[in-house]
Amino acid sequence: MRMDFVKKAVALRYYTKAGVSLGYCAMIADMSKGDFIRFLGENGVSIFQFDSKEELLEDVKNA
Repeated sequence: MRMDFVKKAVALRYYTKAGVSLGYCAMIADMSKGDFIRFLGENGVSIFQFDSKEELLEDVKNA
């Protein structure tokens, strides 16, 4: 159980501070990508990261 917590904590830190990919962090946490995305949400972390409002609007426009 403790090792599970450590894996998730390390993956969360890598994702938020080091810019490591979602897929690799999910692998570190020993979770599926979907489960890792839910885990991020539970910890107040968004998978959507934009540098500016304009970048977000451009992404939405191109969707």
